[in-house]
Amino acid sequence: MKVTIGCDHGALALKESVKKVLAELDVEIDDVGTYTEDSIDYPDIAEEVCAAVTSGKSERGVVLCGTGIGISIAANKIKGIRCALCGDVFSARMARAHNNANVLALGGRVLGSGLAGEIVRAFFTQEFEGGRHERRVGKIMALENK
Repeated sequence: MKVTIGCDHGALALKESVKKVLAELDVEIDDVGTYTEDSIDYPDIAEEVCAAVTSGKSERGVVLCGTGIGISIAANKIKGIRCALCGDVFSARMARAHNNANVLALGGRVLGSGLAGEIVRAFFTQEFEGGRHERRVGKIMALENK
Protein backbone atom coordinates (compact mmCIF):
# COMPACT_ATOMS: atom_id res chain seq x y z
CA MET A 1 0.00 0.00 0.00
CA LYS A 2 1.19 3.51 -0.78
CA VAL A 3 0.34 6.34 1.63
CA THR A 4 0.88 10.07 1.19
CA ILE A 5 1.54 11.98 4.40
CA GLY A 6 1.83 15.69 5.09
CA CYS A 7 1.73 18.13 7.97
CA ASP A 8 2.03 21.76 8.89
CA HIS A 9 4.61 23.16 11.31
CA GLY A 10 2.47 22.22 14.33
CA ALA A 11 2.78 18.49 13.73
CA LEU A 12 6.26 17.95 12.29
CA ALA A 13 7.49 15.80 15.20
CA LEU A 14 4.36 13.63 15.19
CA LYS A 15 4.60 13.17 11.42
CA GLU A 16 8.09 11.73 11.82
CA SER A 17 6.81 9.35 14.51
CA VAL A 18 3.88 8.27 12.34
CA LYS A 19 6.23 7.58 9.42
CA LYS A 20 8.14 5.10 11.59
CA VAL A 21 4.92 3.24 12.40
CA LEU A 22 3.89 3.19 8.74
CA ALA A 23 7.31 1.78 7.83
CA GLU A 24 6.77 -1.01 10.40
CA LEU A 25 3.53 -1.82 8.58
CA ASP A 26 5.51 -2.14 5.34
CA VAL A 27 3.73 0.84 3.78
CA GLU A 28 5.35 2.85 0.99
CA ILE A 29 5.41 6.48 2.16
CA ASP A 30 5.30 9.64 0.08
CA ASP A 31 6.07 12.58 2.41
CA VAL A 32 4.91 15.88 0.90
CA GLY A 33 6.15 18.03 3.80
CA THR A 34 6.54 20.16 5.65
CA TYR A 35 10.11 19.45 6.62
CA THR A 36 10.83 22.38 8.95
CA GLU A 37 9.06 24.21 11.76
CA ASP A 38 8.62 27.32 9.60
CA SER A 39 4.98 28.36 9.50
CA ILE A 40 2.96 27.09 6.55
CA ASP A 41 -0.75 26.88 5.73
CA TYR A 42 -2.34 23.48 6.41
CA PRO A 43 -4.95 23.74 3.61
CA ASP A 44 -2.09 23.55 1.10
CA ILE A 45 -0.83 20.31 2.66
CA ALA A 46 -4.35 18.85 2.81
CA GLU A 47 -4.83 19.61 -0.87
CA GLU A 48 -1.58 17.92 -1.87
CA VAL A 49 -2.15 14.78 0.21
CA CYS A 50 -5.75 14.45 -0.95
CA ALA A 51 -4.82 14.97 -4.60
CA ALA A 52 -2.56 11.94 -4.31
CA VAL A 53 -5.45 9.91 -2.88
CA THR A 54 -8.11 11.02 -5.36
CA SER A 55 -5.78 10.54 -8.34
CA GLY A 56 -4.94 6.99 -7.26
CA LYS A 57 -1.27 7.78 -6.73
CA SER A 58 -1.79 6.69 -3.10
CA GLU A 59 -4.39 4.40 -1.62
CA ARG A 60 -4.72 6.44 1.59
CA GLY A 61 -3.43 9.60 3.21
CA VAL A 62 -2.43 10.99 6.58
CA VAL A 63 -2.73 14.71 7.35
CA LEU A 64 -1.53 16.40 10.53
CA CYS A 65 -1.72 19.87 12.01
CA GLY A 66 -1.63 21.20 15.57
CA THR A 67 -5.07 19.87 16.53
CA GLY A 68 -5.95 17.93 13.39
CA ILE A 69 -9.15 19.95 13.15
CA GLY A 70 -8.24 22.51 10.51
CA ILE A 71 -6.49 20.08 8.22
CA SER A 72 -9.36 17.57 8.47
CA ILE A 73 -11.88 20.27 7.57
CA ALA A 74 -9.74 21.26 4.58
CA ALA A 75 -9.32 17.64 3.48
CA ASN A 76 -13.06 16.99 3.62
CA LYS A 77 -13.69 19.87 1.20
CA ILE A 78 -11.99 17.84 -1.53
CA LYS A 79 -14.30 15.67 -3.63
CA GLY A 80 -13.73 11.99 -3.02
CA ILE A 81 -12.15 12.37 0.40
CA ARG A 82 -13.49 10.85 3.60
CA CYS A 83 -11.11 12.18 6.22
CA ALA A 84 -11.48 11.09 9.84
CA LEU A 85 -9.92 13.03 12.70
CA CYS A 86 -9.13 10.35 15.27
CA GLY A 87 -7.96 10.72 18.84
CA ASP A 88 -8.55 7.14 19.93
CA VAL A 89 -8.10 3.62 18.58
CA PHE A 90 -11.81 2.71 18.46
CA SER A 91 -12.63 5.73 16.27
CA ALA A 92 -9.76 4.85 13.92
CA ARG A 93 -11.08 1.29 13.52
CA MET A 94 -14.64 2.46 12.95
CA ALA A 95 -13.53 5.15 10.49
CA ARG A 96 -12.24 2.35 8.28
CA ALA A 97 -14.73 -0.41 9.11
CA HIS A 98 -17.92 1.65 8.80
CA ASN A 99 -17.00 4.82 6.90
CA ASN A 100 -14.28 3.54 4.56
CA ALA A 101 -12.23 6.64 5.46
CA ASN A 102 -9.37 7.17 3.04
CA VAL A 103 -7.52 9.87 4.97
CA LEU A 104 -6.56 9.93 8.65
CA ALA A 105 -6.12 13.25 10.46
CA LEU A 106 -4.10 13.60 13.65
CA GLY A 107 -3.25 16.48 15.97
CA GLY A 108 0.42 17.03 16.69
CA ARG A 109 -0.23 19.13 19.78
CA VAL A 110 -2.88 16.86 21.29
CA LEU A 111 -1.54 13.33 20.74
CA GLY A 112 1.58 11.66 22.00
CA SER A 113 3.54 9.41 19.70
CA GLY A 114 2.48 6.23 21.54
CA LEU A 115 -1.26 6.77 21.14
CA ALA A 116 -0.79 8.14 17.63
CA GLY A 117 1.05 4.95 16.71
CA GLU A 118 -1.81 2.81 18.01
CA ILE A 119 -4.31 4.91 16.05
CA VAL A 120 -2.26 4.56 12.86
CA ARG A 121 -1.96 0.79 13.32
CA ALA A 122 -5.72 0.49 13.81
CA PHE A 123 -6.52 2.68 10.78
CA PHE A 124 -4.12 0.90 8.45
CA THR A 125 -4.93 -2.67 9.46
CA GLN A 126 -8.73 -2.40 9.59
CA GLU A 127 -10.60 -3.24 6.40
CA PHE A 128 -13.91 -1.72 5.30
CA GLU A 129 -16.76 -4.04 6.31
CA GLY A 130 -19.00 -3.13 3.37
CA GLY A 131 -22.54 -4.49 3.61
CA ARG A 132 -24.98 -2.04 5.13
CA HIS A 133 -22.15 0.47 5.48
CA GLU A 134 -21.70 0.70 1.71
CA ARG A 135 -25.13 2.28 1.33
CA ARG A 136 -24.29 4.88 3.97
CA VAL A 137 -20.90 5.69 2.49
CA GLY A 138 -22.63 6.08 -0.87
CA LYS A 139 -25.02 8.59 0.67
CA ILE A 140 -22.11 10.50 2.21
CA MET A 141 -20.39 10.69 -1.15
CA ALA A 142 -23.62 11.78 -2.88
CA LEU A 143 -23.69 14.86 -0.64
CA GLU A 144 -20.76 16.21 -2.66
CA ASN A 145 -23.06 16.63 -5.64
CA LYS A 146 -25.76 18.63 -3.88
